Amino acid sequence: MTTTDVANINTNNFAEMAKAMGMGSDMSSPAAKQSTLPRLRIWNSAVMGQVEVKGKLKNMEVVPAGMFRLQMPDDTFVYAEKVELRVFVQRFMHKRYDSDNRMYVKTIMAEDLNHDLKDNIGTFNCGKAAGFASNFKELPKEQQQFIVSIKRTRILMGEVKLINAVDGEGNEIDTEISPFIWEIDNRDAFKTLGVPIATMGRQKRLPVQHWITCGTEEHTIPTGAIYFLPTQEVDLTNNIELTEADQTKFADFMEWIGNYNQYIVNSYNEKAKRDVSKADADLVDEFIQIEEE
Repeated sequence: MTTTDVANINTNNFAEMAKAMGMGSDMSSPAAKQSTLPRLRIWNSAVMGQVEVKGKLKNMEVVPAGMFRLQMPDDTFVYAEKVELRVFVQRFMHKRYDSDNRMYVKTIMAEDLNHDLKDNIGTFNCGKAAGFASNFKELPKEQQQFIVSIKRTRILMGEVKLINAVDGEGNEIDTEISPFIWEIDNRDAFKTLGVPIATMGRQKRLPVQHWITCGTEEHTIPTGAIYFLPTQEVDLTNNIELTEADQTKFADFMEWIGNYNQYIVNSYNEKAKRDVSKADADLVDEFIQIEEE
């Protein structure tokens, strides 16, 4: 089944819809088009701003660390202590940051990570071999660091409510329900956000039928640096009745995924063809050198 095969949500066909919405990975375990979707993430740093105190402007914290941040398509930001998520689609991909070229290497979005996935630099899995490296500790340090830099990423897409929202200056604002995409690449957060999906799956419920409430909690690493991870809670007692508007939104998300994947595949084909052409050229040069000798 491809991303375009299912364009309507059918709660009476759980198996098909669970597969389309990307629930399979969690249920089976124990535990060039630019995006215009607002991007959700946890912001680990406080936002500083100028505040007038006794007639003088002072730099002060206007938004505390550990808030959810929703980046709008116009690059403005909205922050919230808590969010409520209604997930229409879940997907998975590999991702790593290429600091040399200041870009993210990403694979296509898939229903699970059990297969080799094409990426935007002409390789698979962001350059990581498929499967588990049993001899990981025996690999050169540089190769170990490269493998660790590749993040398995859970992607949630749907609607978000921002609770106690503020703007980038800390002012309280009213917000409406917004579409969102959240790329969750932290290992612990990856597992945490899989729990409500698995819970709904065991109850034969689809993610779109319930709101997931998420907050954040503070953690500290040995160096003393602070970071935040999401918390989650799903209420299965309140069932959301689906509307025609929901059907349209679901079809839009599926089309967005299809367009994104096509962009990655096009990039893969372009880079892979270029690399193969270069390899062919180098081989021809070697033949020429042999003939000359």
